[in-house]
Amino acid sequence: MAVENWQEFLKQTDGRLAELRPGIPGVMKGFGEIAKNAIGAGALDAKTKELIALSIGVAARCDACLGYHAKACIKYGATREEVSEALGVAVYMGGGPSLMYAAEALSAFDALSEDAK
Repeated sequence: MAVENWQEFLKQTDGRLAELRPGIPGVMKGFGEIAKNAIGAGALDAKTKELIALSIGVAARCDACLGYHAKACIKYGATREEVSEALGVAVYMGGGPSLMYAAEALSAFDALSEDAK
């Protein structure tokens, strides 16, 4: 998938998640707790954890994951170089399909970085 407008894509995804939430409130609350605890304080800092999450999003070929985790990488101060290196590991682990998604992930990071300025 080639997303043209990452902000709009995430807005649409947020809307779809909002529609899903009432039907599975416990699951959504539990998932939120998992996310909060996974990124929280520990041996790894939040930026490193988000770089890992972005890379897994590439390997898993999850379009929304690319946008959300690219945005979080920006929030936690990741540089384009750090994102690129993390994406290199994703390609190493996932091969050609991950290479295509790595290009999308970098596009998301660049577009969302511009929007954050």
